[in-house]
This record gives sequence, structure tokens and C-alpha cells, in this order.
Amino acid sequence: MAVVRILHELDRQMIRFLLIISTLWLTACGDLWVSKDTAAAAQRPIQVEARELKEIPAATLALPNEGRSIKFAVIGDSGRGSTEQHEIAAQMAAFRQRFDYRFVLMAGDNIYEGPATAEDYRLKFEEPYKALLDAGVKFFAALGNHDDPRQVDYRPFNMDGRRYYTFTPPLDLITRLDTRVRFFALDSTYLDGEQMLWLNRELEKSDAEWKIALLHHPLYTSGRYGLAARGIRFALESAFLSGGVDVVFSGHEHIYNRSELQRGILYFVSGGAGSLRAGDAKRSPLIAKSFDTDYHFMLIEVTDKGLFFQAIDRRGNTVDAGALHRPGKTTDASATSGTAPPR
Repeated sequence: MAVVRILHELDRQMIRFLLIISTLWLTACGDLWVSKDTAAAAQRPIQVEARELKEIPAATLALPNEGRSIKFAVIGDSGRGSTEQHEIAAQMAAFRQRFDYRFVLMAGDNIYEGPATAEDYRLKFEEPYKALLDAGVKFFAALGNHDDPRQVDYRPFNMDGRRYYTFTPPLDLITRLDTRVRFFALDSTYLDGEQMLWLNRELEKSDAEWKIALLHHPLYTSGRYGLAARGIRFALESAFLSGGVDVVFSGHEHIYNRSELQRGILYFVSGGAGSLRAGDAKRSPLIAKSFDTDYHFMLIEVTDKGLFFQAIDRRGNTVDAGALHRPGKTTDASATSGTAPPR
């Protein structure tokens, strides 16, 4: 075990070194390194419509809530077992009474901190999300930098022993065929060559209409890790562009961010389901919407008209909402159910 820990630490140091070199190179060369992917991005143009928040009362669902759509939630940096994590979990359960999502994406730092015991899993995951787990909701996790690597073997995280993996929604076949979505969960703490080869191969062979990436470290952020995000961007953005990724969910920053559309890809940072750094979100030309005054989670719906999103704080207030769609597919982001979850 000591040898394994030493190798992991050497690997971590190498990743840090590569990210620093990548960042320096990117800073010097600007965006020329992605010019070869411009054509790939142009082939799948996406438009973003944002909702006016004043139009959305508290505790109101701002999604279409169609009968045959893919519905899921997103949380990040959740696993503390704190009062705030429980309050977010309660809002997730309340909204699910109206918006019947069947699975949750976890964007890393799922169980703070380091080696996890059975008690850690109970206090920081099983108890906060008991209502969802009891209802059969599945969780799909990506590893964060504070996570025990052995989480890959924790059955409720559905990683099946893998640091990175791909999956389709755990829904009925007809729904999956109606709205084709595939997820790609990555281990952004250890971005080795083997994982990158796997990612390029899986993206290339997928014919999904929506390709969604899940990882811990953000590529775009207005928080404190902007320099590190440049390194992650250098490592991954080209693969995302050439592979046809549409949406990326990450955590790490304990805030909410929705990026400006970046070469046809929309990036979300959702690291506030159990952690918060109030005041950390700075103004950035890369970011369209930020929120850093409360904890939050996200609800997502994919229909044949587009991908709809809603970010909600622990009091049930909507902090961001809108839709992505491709030209020719009308979404009208304001045409939603407008329903409030039962109290």
C-alpha cells in the first residue's frame, strides 16, 4: 500500500507539472491551439436562452416537465454531512414530487475527506439522500480531489470499479430512443494518457444527440481556480470539441457558474450542494451567470426540443434557468410547467 501511495503522489505531481506547462503555453499562444476544432464546433451550433428570474416564483419548477423526457439532477462538492447538505437534499426531494427525475450526477468531492469509512458513507451520503435512495433514484459519481479513490467500488455511486466510464440514462428504452443522451464521467484529478485515449475513442463512436461530460475540475470558472482551469482546458477542450460534447458539468469551485457558450459547448460549475465560498464568484467575460450567496443544486431536462436547466438554492429560489437548443428546434425557455412542489 505504501508503494501505491507513493506512485499516486508521483502521478499527482506529474499532473500538476503538466498543467502548469500547459497553462504557460496556452497563455503564450492564446487560442491558436484549438483552431483546428473550429469546424467541428460549427457543425453543431447551439443557442442559449436564459429565463428572467423575476418571472419564476420561489419553489416553482421552471422546466417543461414533459411526460417522455430525460430528467436528472446535478450536485457537486456535497459530501460533508452538514445541515446545509441536508437542506439541499430536502429541496431535491421536494422538487422530485413534481419533477420525477430518476438519477443524479455527482461532480466530485462526494465524501469529504480522504479515506472513507462506512460511517462516512452513512453520514455524508446515505442519510442526506435517504428519501431519494428509498425512491429508487440512482446516483452516478465522478471522483474529486478530496475523494477516496476506493469510492469506485461503492455500489450506490454506480462506478463499477472504474475511475472513468460512460453510460446512458437508466430509463425505459423508448425514452432513451426518443431523446438520445450519453454521459461521459471523467477522473480529472488523474488525467493520464490512457484515460484520454479512452475518451477520444468513446466520443468518436457515440452517435448520441446529446453528449454530456461530468468531471470535478472546471474548464471555465469565475472562482479562485481560474489558473488551474486553463490547464484543464488545455488538456480536455480539444477532445470535447472534436468529439461533439454539448454540455459539461463540473464542481470544485463552491459556487455556481454558467459559462458563455464556448465554441458550441456550455459549461456549468455546480459545486454548492454541501460547500459554499460566499463572494468567490468574480466578474468574467467567460461566464454568463454566477451565484455564490447560498448552496444550490441543479435540475436538467432533455426533450426533443432541447436541454433545459434550472439551478435552485436551499430555500427553493431559482438562481438560474434557461435552455439550450439547436437552430430549427424551437424551445421557448419560458414555456414551462410553472408548478411548485408540495410543501
